[in-house]
Amino acid sequence: MNSLEDLVRKTAPAADYWSARAVTETSEQLTVRRDVAQAPTRQRDAGVMLSVVYQGALGYAATSDMSEGGLRSAFARAFDLARASAGNSVFDYSEADLPKTSGSFRSPNERPATALSLREKFELLGEVCASANLGDAIVDRTASLWTTHTEQLHLTPDGGRIEQVWDFIVPGISAVASAGGDTQIRTAAGQYNGFCQQGGLEVLERAKFAQDGPRVAREALELVNAPNCPEGEMDVILMPDQMMLQIHESIGHPLELDRILGDERNFAGTSFVTLDMFGHYQYGSELLNVSFAPDAPAEFAGFAFDDDGAAASREWIIRQGVLQRPLGGTVSQARAQHLRPGIAGVSTTRACSWNRPPIDRMSNLNVEPGDSSLEEMIASIEYGVLMRTNSSWSIDDSRNKFQFGCEYGQMIRHGRLAEVVKRPNYRGISASFWRSLAMVGNRGTFEIMGTPYCGKGEPNQVIRVGHAAPPCKFRKVSVFGGAH
Repeated sequence: MNSLEDLVRKTAPAADYWSARAVTETSEQLTVRRDVAQAPTRQRDAGVMLSVVYQGALGYAATSDMSEGGLRSAFARAFDLARASAGNSVFDYSEADLPKTSGSFRSPNERPATALSLREKFELLGEVCASANLGDAIVDRTASLWTTHTEQLHLTPDGGRIEQVWDFIVPGISAVASAGGDTQIRTAAGQYNGFCQQGGLEVLERAKFAQDGPRVAREALELVNAPNCPEGEMDVILMPDQMMLQIHESIGHPLELDRILGDERNFAGTSFVTLDMFGHYQYGSELLNVSFAPDAPAEFAGFAFDDDGAAASREWIIRQGVLQRPLGGTVSQARAQHLRPGIAGVSTTRACSWNRPPIDRMSNLNVEPGDSSLEEMIASIEYGVLMRTNSSWSIDDSRNKFQFGCEYGQMIRHGRLAEVVKRPNYRGISASFWRSLAMVGNRGTFEIMGTPYCGKGEPNQVIRVGHAAPPCKFRKVSVFGGAH
């Protein structure tokens, strides 16, 4: 039987360029709720995306039929689309240096999740769920585990071949407390699974998954009995599981190059960032250093090649507060250079599956450590609040004005942590908020976070992203609580 690679190369049309990106993904989601195992969910999805460039126009088609006939038919549809678009395309794809590279990537994986049987996984989840039972005020408890194995083969003319294999683990713990007419939810790292990484069962050890249930439940009880966060302008410390969201919404999305070029204007908005800002715009204070880090070990969106086949490397996105380069792949860079010659980008086109084309997406986007300890940051604040774990977000179409909420807050008074407060929220403007960055945590405070749920594109694509950061202190932030 011919291999998929043989069949792709046999059926590829005579065109200026073509590519095939085959993806096979299997996943398992397990949950124990209130000590009862829920029905497991297992999925397998496989198919191939075929792209063709002909006379400067791009056409593509996807198929789950990876037989010779299925591939030939899909290639024909892609070629017909390119031919019909020739001379009418917004961009001449022959001007882009489309990749024809070879290489490989594999997630770090010290202890594969398959080492545990289904029974053993449910036993672990049952123990974690039971450990969060701290009394009648805990009215709901959940422990979950989501594992995914993805294999991708990317083929291009002249022997280009890239094979990448990923293993993803997303643990989750939540506890709901109810007392005195109020209900509060506390999670291990966010309701949208902020602690998620590449790897095997060692990820659970890094997350302290087996031990974390009592902490989550205890903090839910603290919240349900806590006062609302006060309102006013004050200094704020954002912990890594909230920095994750802050980076994502007010740095990641506004710096995606296709958004800057206007591609998402009719769906998910635009960006306050313009092409002429790169190289000199003061995005944040001099303490702000943001890296595109596809090579970060275990981070959720690590890879060696993007989904167009371009080799990925670590680059500065923001350096000492100054905007350096956008998050745009091969085609967007070529498009942007017509408007601003010499503008750079990164290899970060990605697709959520085999049946979607790659588009510009943030990947591993990190605020690099500074030189302050958490204790030093707290000691520097006369009156303020420390916030943990994102619970809500709202940001305008240009990714500029925002309002974010957290699960857990703790007041800071006279340089010391004080009472717990619930519903801590803050608002700001991206263009000025990052300039208020006053202290950045050191390497010892740096944590790798992320989310499986970043949505963008038409039709919508939900992908995995990674965001690592230390705690950060911001000056004079507008803070408010749930009572207002």
